[in-house]
Amino acid sequence: MTTTDWDVIVVGGGPAGSTAATITSLDGHRVLLLERDVLPRFQIGESLLPSTIHGIIPLLGMRDEIERAGFIRKNGGTFRWGASDEPWTFAFAASPDMIELGAYGYQVERMKFDEMLLRNAERQGVEVRQNHGVNGVLETEGRVGGVTFTDDKGQRRSATAKFVIDASGHGSRIHRAVGGDREYSPFFRNLAVFSYFEDGGRLPEPNSGNILSAAFDDGWFWYIPLSDKLTSVGAVVSADKAASIQADPDAALRSFITQCPLVDRYLRGARRSTAAPYDKVRVRKDYSYDRPSLWRPGMAVVGDAAMFIDPVFSSGVHLSTYGALLAARAINTHLAGSADEATCFSEFETRYRLEFAIFRDFLVAFYKMNRTEESYYWEAKRVAHHDGSVLEAFLDVVGGMMARDIVPPGGLPPEAKTMPIPPAMIGGFAKGMEMGIRDMRGAVDRGAPMPAAASKFVPSADGRRWQVPADHVDPDTRQAVGR
Repeated sequence: MTTTDWDVIVVGGGPAGSTAATITSLDGHRVLLLERDVLPRFQIGESLLPSTIHGIIPLLGMRDEIERAGFIRKNGGTFRWGASDEPWTFAFAASPDMIELGAYGYQVERMKFDEMLLRNAERQGVEVRQNHGVNGVLETEGRVGGVTFTDDKGQRRSATAKFVIDASGHGSRIHRAVGGDREYSPFFRNLAVFSYFEDGGRLPEPNSGNILSAAFDDGWFWYIPLSDKLTSVGAVVSADKAASIQADPDAALRSFITQCPLVDRYLRGARRSTAAPYDKVRVRKDYSYDRPSLWRPGMAVVGDAAMFIDPVFSSGVHLSTYGALLAARAINTHLAGSADEATCFSEFETRYRLEFAIFRDFLVAFYKMNRTEESYYWEAKRVAHHDGSVLEAFLDVVGGMMARDIVPPGGLPPEAKTMPIPPAMIGGFAKGMEMGIRDMRGAVDRGAPMPAAASKFVPSADGRRWQVPADHVDPDTRQAVGR
């Protein structure tokens, strides 16, 4: 059995898949989303960046729904990292860019968050079919034109479309169809062992919702408050600890906790959760990888199906949804007849790789544990080629703000411009003037940073397509070519 005439088939119902499906459906296309599981399902990656909450979420029409969901508000982050024995804190509100967009993120239970995004995709016209596992792609004359899958009754089927987006995660069965295979980083080859605790301690206000990242001799911990009672706690360690972790994950996690005094202190009096699905100690391979190709005619890969980077800066959902937005813009722009497929997807790949590279290159510097807090800020400025202060550079990198082509429709949330900045939130940069911090309330319009090859495109007003601005001049004809 074959279903035909889809404009877009999206494989995977996580944040990347829901984002790509929603943005293409909102642009008037017939979209089929195939998800092999049934949501809600357990997923790791609970700490979200401001760029996701105030950039992607409004484009999906979900700003009010997310604000009402009761997720823990994340004003910044706290690190026990580097040469200092004392934790240091940063606040997103110290970045002019994030004051303009929205200077906070959320800590979310991914089971709830992912299902919200998938249900929203369905409301926006996407045909969502769960318990449908994609097995392969259909090809005709070098172009991907659909997928084969097993439906919820165990029947083998196929579906055809103009475009396929693979957003099915690190377990994707079809990512190789774009060409090449994953290229694993020689530097970031880690394992994560993690679980969930009830009644763990909290950072002092106003930072109680912050993620806490704490280095110890064998690696580093995340400590993420998901509710008033529930905390996600995980140790990221090198792959040479695999044997002891696999032998007894529970004992390994407890051993790592005792080696990290800060996390150990916050967990005194806490107990492991006994409520499913948070009652297990889980192990995940956190090998970082890239791939030589992100698209071919008729197909693109996004999210963990495409690339993965070490989670110390909580960049997973940001990179996944940003890549999905770029792929959706490429499809929408091409199907609208505004640019050819190669031009649109070159834009997708160049911008996607640029954002990934910023996180990757900064992580290499961040893992050098003999550095001071201030030196990490300088490294962010160097890696990102940022023209603001070193603090602004650091905040814009770790907040996902270097991707300045995320455009929220309907203006900015009023609270983004009026949020007070408690001095305690500035952390180690109370002495910031000598580091070159500008007026935190000053609006700085740096424009969209150009990819490696200068781009002529800017997002459309609704954020769903690329367009050429009216004042763009073609370098060959010297004529304005905007539309």
